Amino acid sequence: MLSSDAVVVVTGGGRGIGRAVSMLAAGRGYKVCLSYVSDAGAAAKVVAAIETAGGAAVAVRCDVADEADVVALFEAADRLGTVTALVNNAGVVDLPARVSEMSAARLHRMMATNVVGSVLCAREAVRRMSTRSGGRGGAIVNVSSIAARLGGAGQFVDYAASKGAIDSFTVGLAREVAGEGIRVNAVAPGIIDTEIHASGGTPDKAAALGPTVPMRRAGTAEEIAGPVLWLLSDEAAYTTGAILDVSGGR
Repeated sequence: MLSSDAVVVVTGGGRGIGRAVSMLAAGRGYKVCLSYVSDAGAAAKVVAAIETAGGAAVAVRCDVADEADVVALFEAADRLGTVTALVNNAGVVDLPARVSEMSAARLHRMMATNVVGSVLCAREAVRRMSTRSGGRGGAIVNVSSIAARLGGAGQFVDYAASKGAIDSFTVGLAREVAGEGIRVNAVAPGIIDTEIHASGGTPDKAAALGPTVPMRRAGTAEEIAGPVLWLLSDEAAYTTGAILDVSGGR
């Protein structure tokens, strides 16, 4: 059963999948500490919606690639209650490009946010959750992508590679902390209708590719949030190191 002071940290919690996770987590009884990097207005709307529904939430500006920002994010979460859950959702894409056209700056940004940021956030979560250091356990869910196995050829090989790293990190960390009361899993979404496609220069991607998915449509952010909350819940108590495909069969 969820304790009354249980806090979930949701990175990138102001929009898309992060917003859906934040809202559903609040509805399940979590206090929500969500991060955003640029859209303070969107994050504030999520906080307001949670509070209007009787929940507790706080939004913190945090570039997850910045260690000091990550430390400050978790310190804010500590003030809400006890961190027992982390959803590593923050991530970036870029404009479609072949590897031969990619700059070092693009690659560093991609890996710093999608990989280093997730590891830093997990580090802070483990420090708080681990029974080895006096914590009471918890769960981490990393947001990966089926791009990790599809490869993103001709468009987003760097993004796919960053998500492949997340898959490996999920399995490794899960095994590392399984005896310390912490479960670590991932969800791997397919084509989901969120704002992230616009930031990658393909705002119509979900509409264009949805019909090519075996289920004949793109998914919704809410259809990812449900599996995330299941992996955080006691119903998944014996599940760790899993990468859950949520791609409509793609």
